[in-house]
Amino acid sequence: MRALLLVLLFLPVRMVMADTLNLEAIFAGGGLDGPVPRELKISPDGKRITFLRARADDQNRLDLWEYHVADKLTRRLVDADTLDSGNELSDAEKSRRERARIAGVSGIVGYQWSPDGRALLFPLGGKLYLYTLDSPADKTVRELPTGGDFLDPQISPKGGYVSFVQGQNLKVIDLASNATRSLTKDGGGTIHNAEAEFVAQEEMDRSRGYWWAADDSAIAFERYDEANVAVVKRSEVYADHTEVIEQRYPAAGKNNVTVKLGLVAPDTGLTRWVDLGEDSDIYLVRVDWLPDGKHLSYQLMPRNQQSLDLRLVDVASLEQRSLLQENSKTWINLNSDLRFLEDSQSFVWASERSGYKHLYLYAVDGTLRHPISAGDWNIDKLLGIDEASGTVYVQSNRDYVSDTQVYALPLDGSHADSPERISKQDGTHYATFAEDATIYLDQFSDPATPPQVSLNKADGSFIAWIEENPLDDTHPYAAYRDARIAPEFGTLKAEDGQALHYRLYKPAGFDPARRYPVFIFYYGGPHVQKVVRAWGEHFLNYMAQQGYVVFTLDNRGMDRRGRAFSDVIHRQLGNAEVLDQLVGIRWLKAQSWVDGAHVGVFGWSYGGYMTTMLLAKASEQITAGVAVAPVTDWTLYDTFYTERYLSTPQENKAGYIRSAPFAWLDGLSSPLFLVHGMADDNVLFSNTTALMAELQTRGIQFDLMTYPGGKHGLSTTTMKLHAYHAIVNWMDRHLKAAAANQSGGP
Repeated sequence: MRALLLVLLFLPVRMVMADTLNLEAIFAGGGLDGPVPRELKISPDGKRITFLRARADDQNRLDLWEYHVADKLTRRLVDADTLDSGNELSDAEKSRRERARIAGVSGIVGYQWSPDGRALLFPLGGKLYLYTLDSPADKTVRELPTGGDFLDPQISPKGGYVSFVQGQNLKVIDLASNATRSLTKDGGGTIHNAEAEFVAQEEMDRSRGYWWAADDSAIAFERYDEANVAVVKRSEVYADHTEVIEQRYPAAGKNNVTVKLGLVAPDTGLTRWVDLGEDSDIYLVRVDWLPDGKHLSYQLMPRNQQSLDLRLVDVASLEQRSLLQENSKTWINLNSDLRFLEDSQSFVWASERSGYKHLYLYAVDGTLRHPISAGDWNIDKLLGIDEASGTVYVQSNRDYVSDTQVYALPLDGSHADSPERISKQDGTHYATFAEDATIYLDQFSDPATPPQVSLNKADGSFIAWIEENPLDDTHPYAAYRDARIAPEFGTLKAEDGQALHYRLYKPAGFDPARRYPVFIFYYGGPHVQKVVRAWGEHFLNYMAQQGYVVFTLDNRGMDRRGRAFSDVIHRQLGNAEVLDQLVGIRWLKAQSWVDGAHVGVFGWSYGGYMTTMLLAKASEQITAGVAVAPVTDWTLYDTFYTERYLSTPQENKAGYIRSAPFAWLDGLSSPLFLVHGMADDNVLFSNTTALMAELQTRGIQFDLMTYPGGKHGLSTTTMKLHAYHAIVNWMDRHLKAAAANQSGGP
């Protein structure tokens, strides 16, 4: 025994005990993932890779960097601190960042390449800069004359202008003369020019409200009027004051904005209007120019979202025709995969008409030439087209549902059902292709590998590291590496026989002879997948290290599985999703190493909604649940998202009632912990107050934590850290302490 003790004394500490994760390291320390680049782009000439990188002393402040391909050197191009005046962001910019999920980030948060690859445009500190890179030794920064707050700056395709939105009007700067011209005059009040309306930003994945022609000859722009949208008064409660916000919010069943599509010449300001038809209750969801600059396409969707019309406009005459129409008995999912080929005589179109999303080649007269892809697998998105080689590159999970890979397909459709996989390692690959699709950036991770960024040829062969990010002894995660718990993946069956994928973390020091409490985390809502083979989910690893079985299951209604998997939620939410989560819970309880009497659930946003529905419908299966920022009344949520699945409250009253927890609250008997930011402008705080009032009326006890000034993501470090401590402590009391008391333990 004495000899063994002497040996142990001389062993390195990390071989005896590895550090376990802690909440401060996850949420307050920052940077556990390592130096992960953001906003990766390949310059139009292919000479540079640019990206945003966090400062070593502040993980939320970003500078602009480059990797020079010829020199094989990485250097910082712009230090945000040298230009930032520290001006307060405008309310419009704050809202835009909240929509883009980058609230709390500062410095350079976005940038754009000039078409010739010689300059970069970026906003910083309320000013707009054009950064010219004639050579590594000759760089100039030019402040452009915006004259105040602005939104959505862009460089025109030919590089003659810089445009932006100011005062709800579209303006341009002629870069040769430095003169600024306002192209619209009527912006203000309820009229917005060249901006994307609220539901476009929040739900359509469209943050832009204007689009340049390829030859700089014209700008297509959206003009919307929100006069008919109801004004919603809501209180945003902060620590030292309360603000009453009057927001024109298009709630389900209520009025939307009215939209127009204009064409304006940047040199004269002459505006002409495209005829969008007699029905004004429509959505303008996409606008795209053809390469010839003589034709414009736009996509129009009716209020019920069950059809989508692609139209082509002759810019000279404004004559237009419909190229194709998609139809669905449930809803149409939007995408950004339309690509017009360089000859402007054909285009690539994505459709889910087969039950899976695939690509099709059309002639510009609307004639289908052939499918590019086909089969019982789903394309996530179109990544790039190499017209010279006739190759299309796509992102998909064809080989394994929980992965993301890069594939190549012939443009001629000759191998539509057998794409060639380009990415090498199993796991998650997010690719950014050059304009000519001859090279691409690959951001790869798996559960054991932090995000790595490499530059690759189009065949997947390696060129250079942009960020290797090895998990070595110098990595920010190194101290916690040995305590990390590897996840297990598997499938269960839904009641209709479809496969439900799950991820499982077994507790630290797992002993199959013991029984462990369960912590279940989910999202559950459409267009999201949580069970992925990727790096991250540090909080879930933390919970496993704290002695929980940690489980996540992707229920029906979620993304990347085809329409049979997603469409079961049509006209009633919270039904199929709950049934599937219960499949997972029952499977867990059947395992000998699970303490089935102590099962906790936790979700945020749609996941918070799922907690309220699960506890209301199945408290007998669940010990306790946490709901953060839950939707509790779908009539309080916006038109585009809610009506996509439920139609309007007027047309589907029963569906709205059965999709909310209020109809099921008689079954809620397990402890509930509600958490919500008091300035949430996405899932309004009134969702939680409505549920609180009903629970109180029924005499049902619950716990509550609210955050003054908190937005939807509780994006400040202190809020998020406090919230997760509160969640962990609450779960420990209801699961671990209860289990110990039940067993007579300490």
